[in-house]
Amino acid sequence: MAKGLVGQLLTTEQIQAKVRELGDQISRDYAGEELLVVGILKGAFVFCADLLRTVTVPCKVDFMAVSSYGQSTESSGVIKIIKDLDSSVEGRHVLLVEDIVDSGLTLRYLREHLQHQNAKSVKVCVLLDKPSRRKTEVAVDYRGFGIPDEFIVGYGIDYAENYRHLPYIGMIGEVD
Repeated sequence: MAKGLVGQLLTTEQIQAKVRELGDQISRDYAGEELLVVGILKGAFVFCADLLRTVTVPCKVDFMAVSSYGQSTESSGVIKIIKDLDSSVEGRHVLLVEDIVDSGLTLRYLREHLQHQNAKSVKVCVLLDKPSRRKTEVAVDYRGFGIPDEFIVGYGIDYAENYRHLPYIGMIGEVD
């Protein structure tokens, strides 16, 4: 059996409404401040772009690429920075934007990495949260949806570089 799309977990409309809600909250929390939004590639690029369009405070944008999955559906637990930031975070308010928090290992590592570079503050915004999979505690300041322990794709999130184009969140499972 091969892995394939087996269902839809979140609709395009649900995602759009939640992104607006998160953007409104971030805008209120950072009123009068400038924000450095750090999107985590590749999975969060769609979420990050949509979120930025809803935030009303001045933002600069940068990206990091990390890996802990490879071609698997399970995190290896080993976090590797593939692309680091192009700009300094020193003295800046940083918002990490991630597609999903699963084990918590990647976000914990990234938050500590940025705090060690003397960011003024580091907060985390995730679209999807799988609390049942936590291996370590990580603070999530802005949370989109809690989801069950399913392997998901769509809205920028992939399985072996497939399914990123879907405008909704789907589930991957065994198919004939």
